[in-house]
Amino acid sequence: MKKKKQTKHVHEGQYVAEVDVEVIYSDNGWSPYISVSDAYKLDDVRHALQQGDIKNAAKLARIFTLTPVAI
Repeated sequence: MKKKKQTKHVHEGQYVAEVDVEVIYSDNGWSPYISVSDAYKLDDVRHALQQGDIKNAAKLARIFTLTPVAI
């Protein structure tokens, strides 16, 4: 079993969150996967962004706003 740090992105509305998770690689058929706690972290960040609670989302991830580009 091998573990690797990886960044997952969560996009909600005008916000994007970068969430650090640990991806687990193993020899079984479910590989790669993340831990239950990391899955809950992604869910918590998504829920906070949906509610507009940037302060709590920022406790778990790096938050960015998206700005449309006019061409």
